[in-house]
Amino acid sequence: MTIGQVIREHPDSIPIFLKNGLSCIGCPMSSMETVEQGALAHGIDLDKMLAELNGGSKKSKGKPKAKAKTKKK
Repeated sequence: MTIGQVIREHPDSIPIFLKNGLSCIGCPMSSMETVEQGALAHGIDLDKMLAELNGGSKKSKGKPKAKAKTKKK
């Protein structure tokens, strides 16, 4: 996806882009440049930013965490 598509469909992603140093939110290139291309051009850790954009760094909201099952002795 282009940066512009992500921003249009998910405006809550703007602070994540800014926090990671991708400040071309209003730049004309955002409509042509993919998230990957933008990260590479600006020396940004793509995997880290994608995890944040996809919610990987957010705490689960009200969902119980899965617990590992242990054998009882």
